[in-house]
Amino acid sequence: MPFYVSPEQVMKDKADYARKGIARGRSAVVLQYDGGILFVADNMSRTLHKISELYDRIAFAAVGRYNEFENLRLAGVRYADSHGYMYDRRDVTGQMLANAYAQTLGAVFTESNKPWEVELVVGEVGDTAEDDQLYRITFDGSVVDERDFVAMGGSAERVKAALKDRYVRDASLAEALSAAIHALAHENGEQRELEAGSLEVAVLDRSREEHRKFRRVQGARLNRLIAESRGGEPDAATESGGSDASGDDTGA
Repeated sequence: MPFYVSPEQVMKDKADYARKGIARGRSAVVLQYDGGILFVADNMSRTLHKISELYDRIAFAAVGRYNEFENLRLAGVRYADSHGYMYDRRDVTGQMLANAYAQTLGAVFTESNKPWEVELVVGEVGDTAEDDQLYRITFDGSVVDERDFVAMGGSAERVKAALKDRYVRDASLAEALSAAIHALAHENGEQRELEAGSLEVAVLDRSREEHRKFRRVQGARLNRLIAESRGGEPDAATESGGSDASGDDTGA
């Protein structure tokens, strides 16, 4: 006799499997601030990035299984580059890339035996805060148009609740970073002390005159921002510990 499982049960099992895989990883948050969009991930690795540039004004953050969301990142970069080359750079939008990711993840979820254990946020910075776009794409291809902030991975609900307590619209970069660090520090229900070495930080900076708005925040600049967010000043050792890498690093 053939073994029968209802389609509803198959989909439920796939969804439970993907959620458990994503929850095992560390969280990431994306939030708007007065100068653009801030991306912060709890990430100890210096070479495996959870946050990357996709195109001129567009970046993404991801949580879950690295090899799967890295494949999505590369596909998004190629898609954006080819579309911008064939048509116009202004035709490449965050919504377009979010829809492409949704189609890919939706097809994998319904047609493959194993769903991809990934969750993404695609952010596009506009000329004003009202023009900023945040799209959250889940493992099953669902797309949610978010405002203000997004938390994903790990204990996302707990991180989101902690972020909601601290988030302020039109906050400075240091204030937004403080809210993000506070939220990630409460991921496991206990207060942790997060330092620059365990954080991956990047921004889409609307004030940059050139078309590429993405830049990583690391080294001395990140140490200064963390110190400012905590109401203090970095000491000399901290100030000299790493270069002020705020240029056009696009990551892996």
